[in-house]
Amino acid sequence: MAKRLCSELFVSRLSFYTTEEGLRRLFSPFGSIKEVRLVKDPSTQRPKGFGFVAYESEVEADRALKALNGRIVDGRLIFVEFAQTRGPKKAADSREDASDNIG
Repeated sequence: MAKRLCSELFVSRLSFYTTEEGLRRLFSPFGSIKEVRLVKDPSTQRPKGFGFVAYESEVEADRALKALNGRIVDGRLIFVEFAQTRGPKKAADSREDASDNIG
């Protein structure tokens, strides 16, 4: 079965000095970008060192991944991979199962 690609990339090991605008400039030569998101610490508003770049198409995302994965950006070796879609959280289910076993 063929692996289905997605149009959103997960970018990790980013420098804390990398900005959303810098990330957009870095990824824009590979296609039309829908969204760039740097994940930030809620209390300090400093970047956590990873983010997401969403493209209009899977082909553009694949092209960017192949070109930028393992590159040095702002002094850091970055990793680029397809973002994983999250399923429903299992923590709530496991708590319910545990409470069934209590006395």
